[in-house]
Amino acid sequence: MTEIIERITESDPKEEEAPVAGELVPYVAPLPVPPVLRPDSGDVLRETEIALRPTWVRLHPQLPPTLMWGYEGLVPGPTIEVRRGQRVRIAWTNRVPKGSEYPVTAVEVPVRPPGTAPATTEPGRDGVKPSEDVAALPAWSVTHLHGAQTGGGNDGWADNAVGYGDAQLSEYPNDHQAVQWWYHDHAMNITRWNVMAGLYGTYLVRDDEEDALRLPAGAREIPLLLADRNLDTDEDGRLNGRLLHKTIVVDPANPETGKPVTLPFAGPYTTVNGRIWPYADVDDGWYRFRLVNASNARIYDLVLLDEDDRPVPGIVHQIGSDGGLLPRPVPIDFDDALPTLTAAPAERFDLLVDFRGLAGRRLRLVNKGPGQPAGVPDPVGGVRYPAVMEFRVREGCDEDTFELPEVLSGSFRRLTHDVAHGHRLIVLTPPGTKGGGGHPEIWEMTEVEDPSGIQFPAEGIIQVTGADGTTRTYRRTARTFNDGLGFTIAEGSHEQWSFLNLAPITHPMHIHLADFQALGRDPYVVTGFDQTVGGTRTPITFNPDATIPLAPNERGHKDVYRVPGGQMLRIMGKFDGAYGRFMYHCHFLEHEDMGMMRPFVVMPAEALKFDHGAGHHGGHPAG
Repeated sequence: MTEIIERITESDPKEEEAPVAGELVPYVAPLPVPPVLRPDSGDVLRETEIALRPTWVRLHPQLPPTLMWGYEGLVPGPTIEVRRGQRVRIAWTNRVPKGSEYPVTAVEVPVRPPGTAPATTEPGRDGVKPSEDVAALPAWSVTHLHGAQTGGGNDGWADNAVGYGDAQLSEYPNDHQAVQWWYHDHAMNITRWNVMAGLYGTYLVRDDEEDALRLPAGAREIPLLLADRNLDTDEDGRLNGRLLHKTIVVDPANPETGKPVTLPFAGPYTTVNGRIWPYADVDDGWYRFRLVNASNARIYDLVLLDEDDRPVPGIVHQIGSDGGLLPRPVPIDFDDALPTLTAAPAERFDLLVDFRGLAGRRLRLVNKGPGQPAGVPDPVGGVRYPAVMEFRVREGCDEDTFELPEVLSGSFRRLTHDVAHGHRLIVLTPPGTKGGGGHPEIWEMTEVEDPSGIQFPAEGIIQVTGADGTTRTYRRTARTFNDGLGFTIAEGSHEQWSFLNLAPITHPMHIHLADFQALGRDPYVVTGFDQTVGGTRTPITFNPDATIPLAPNERGHKDVYRVPGGQMLRIMGKFDGAYGRFMYHCHFLEHEDMGMMRPFVVMPAEALKFDHGAGHHGGHPAG
């Protein structure tokens, strides 16, 4: 049978409580730890059922219970733990009854004048009527195990969502080095609201290499799932506990679509494991924290502060990222080299924290916001409340003798250009580009061998001058999710994917199935791109006067990469272990839902020889 340990219970919502007036007090709720679920795979034909159910969650002791949807009725869902090579089947079963109230209220509010705090820094709907279309949504969900190498039929294809009483049966081989994956809803068009409703959890794969390190375990290994949220208020402005998806309209009359263009969601309240600004009692020893940013679109710039608001150096070490253990530990000293621990949506961080010698201290993990002091609003997301969580260090009973290893993963191998590989160039466009409906898009590009017949500027045509001084011309072959299939990849092959961001927005790009390694980040001058035309007037040009080194903690295996504006990110990965149709997309859930997502297919190399399309040949990217 499936083993579930350390189960926690949710607050009982039956007792009526009044809405809350005033501010919530940070660090008054203990950090909850999700229960651990270990599927039994003695008989692989026997699936483990994980049910999606309505639940009531006490997000903060000052709040009334909040209606949410959770895996096994928990927010976040249970931590699933397996061994490498332990093949399991999970039946993600929808047990949210038909006609159930949708847990999220959604509104779009107008942008405020310059010099005023963004509306996203405040709770409440600002008098705007809730979206009736969102309120009418049924419980329609599909679960994606983010990072897993499994067949396309098990991956959680966005259209293959199920309703009440139906189950999504997925099989996971788990043939992967020790890693933290996470699972979340991926339903087409509505992922942003379903995940906000509570449909997310973490998934751990163990192996012998990790075991040999004798890392902190048991009560000293704790998942930290960060997610920002907003809350509605009653007519008197008091918090009523209702989940609020409030976004800012930046273009209320988009001429191309007639629909408003809105910014991605960002909320003022940070939850950790489903609680707003909790505290954790820890011993004065080593701890392992498995952190994932489960937010819709918030990019966290995390800093650990002491009681005097000074960064705490020397006690945080990153030992793993999205795809497993790093080759060596990376110190996170909150200094000039790594001033913050920057976490984009869906990125994971395997952290060791040394609390020895700190008994009696209180340390606070806070969000600085992009390049700003703690608590100062940023232009879009709003960091009105920088609090994330607090650690209260108590004196332990026994001396902790753990020593940080110098080498973590002897199995890690660095990929280089010496590996035979194909190329893909993907361009991320600015909002408002011609034909884009106002939202940013993913453009798949193919190199034009003879551009002599093209009159520049031309829609969908981009020229790029690389570091070698060569100018290449590319033609757009796809821009929306429903365009024809572009990338067909031979299973077992290596590919270099280059993401060129022409927008001032940082996009966290996620590719299903494969683990990647970063090859480099190249600066480009992108002013030659004309949004009104949808192409370049002058080539986008490599900037030799700027250098962008890879951060030490992004040199391992990853499946989510931040791509800032004016950069070309070059990554390489191997597409192995599964066949089928998969997706890659921006992991801002609002961008994903608005079409910033594209399919690709992995098939046997022998079958690809008979392919009758033209999508499997990638153009050579600049650089």
